[in-house]
Amino acid sequence: MFISTRFSNLRTFLMSSLLLMAGLASAQPAAVKVEGAWARATVQGQKGTGAFMNITSAESTRLVGVSTPVAGVAEVHEMKMEGDVMKMRAVPALDLPAGKTVQLKPGSYHLMLMDLKTPLLKDSTIPVTLRFKNAAGVESQLDLVVPVAMVAPGPVKAAMPGMNDMTGMTEHKH
Repeated sequence: MFISTRFSNLRTFLMSSLLLMAGLASAQPAAVKVEGAWARATVQGQKGTGAFMNITSAESTRLVGVSTPVAGVAEVHEMKMEGDVMKMRAVPALDLPAGKTVQLKPGSYHLMLMDLKTPLLKDSTIPVTLRFKNAAGVESQLDLVVPVAMVAPGPVKAAMPGMNDMTGMTEHKH
């Protein structure tokens, strides 16, 4: 009786452990690495800003969403020239090819944080959650703590002249 109970308890423990590990594994993105993340600081009354970073995924994945408690709306955006006009629009997903770094930077793809609930102060941090979907349709997320700065850390060049200074941005509408 003692041996039978002991094996039963061990089996229950092992099964519980395996289920817990499986649950944790499915909640983590498949080897997605984020480097150089930062969000642009704002001034009083400014309702929108951008967040930028380099994302590398070990397998083909898509960035399908973003959220943060500091903004009423957070979206993945693209800026590009159409003729002689720079246009910005939300994109439903951003492809992350296996092993290739995708840059989210001023004047290109970026995270747009709108309807800010409070100014983002230089030298503070904000929580940001990235949501991914792999080729098999499995969703995962990555929680980040993103530093807030006036300019990109290190020597970063804007995609277009003047794009490193978005402090005049006060409103964004679709």
